[in-house]
Amino acid sequence: VQLQASGGGLVQPGGSLRLSCAASGSIFSINSMSWYRQPPGKQRELVALIASDGSTSYADSVKGRFTISRDSAKNTAHLQMNSLKPEDTAVYYCYATLKRASWHPGSAYWGQGTQVTVSS
Repeated sequence: VQLQASGGGLVQPGGSLRLSCAASGSIFSINSMSWYRQPPGKQRELVALIASDGSTSYADSVKGRFTISRDSAKNTAHLQMNSLKPEDTAVYYCYATLKRASWHPGSAYWGQGTQVTVSS
């Protein structure tokens, strides 16, 4: 199983970016997909999560600005980031919990990071 993240880049304050995370490989079902971020010199933190039932949760710092969505048919999650601030600068990682078969107890996977830089 692989998670491929894309969509990072350089954007001015107030701008927008859309991150995508595509899961591929032997996947029976995906429980949840999340985005984490790690600012320079800081610990990795949860940004947003979407569960299999479509329920979502967000870090307080991004509520009202970021939206996580999911395309279950394509095993893909997206993070729409609006009104970006310099403090959103970080490496963003996707994370998924999934089952590889009906009998599989479930595992967690990380994607590679994608850099988001918010600067004028």
